[in-house]
Amino acid sequence: MDPLEEEFVAFVRARQRALVRAAYLVCGDHQIAQDLVQEALTKLAHRWERVRTGSPEGFVRRIVYRDAVSRWRKVGRERPHDIRDDTLTGTGGEDHWTDPVESWISGADMRDALVQLPPRQRAVLVLRYYEDQSEVQIADALGISPGTVKSQAHRALVTLRGLLPELAPVAPAEGDER
Repeated sequence: MDPLEEEFVAFVRARQRALVRAAYLVCGDHQIAQDLVQEALTKLAHRWERVRTGSPEGFVRRIVYRDAVSRWRKVGRERPHDIRDDTLTGTGGEDHWTDPVESWISGADMRDALVQLPPRQRAVLVLRYYEDQSEVQIADALGISPGTVKSQAHRALVTLRGLLPELAPVAPAEGDER
């Protein structure tokens, strides 16, 4: 194996799990998340020599997020009711991995709420709160303006507060002095 190939393999081994976790949060389906990451890594492999000195992880994440939104536009948000995703409920097979964020999301009904959001809103929230990216970075990754990032985040948070009122911050009523 040549040094470039070894470098690429090392990158994939080091970052694949985190990339799949982020893709899962964006699309809500473990199998689709794995497919999205695999396709993005394939695209990266073809450009590795040019991208490796820059930000290969950013390159992969941008592809994953854009492909997730594109996939949703093509396929739609429908999901067959008779299919249970055991990898999400914690009863998965041998290849199931656990993650504290994944446990929190399923434990707090957040996973179900995230699935109800449109993909762009879901992607914005994942990038902002899970990946801790700035509005400018999110805009660049998704190919949208920073203003669109702000409006999508606002709409998503309003929806989540409605779906998960127990997670909404307790704010004193207007005029209430506490």
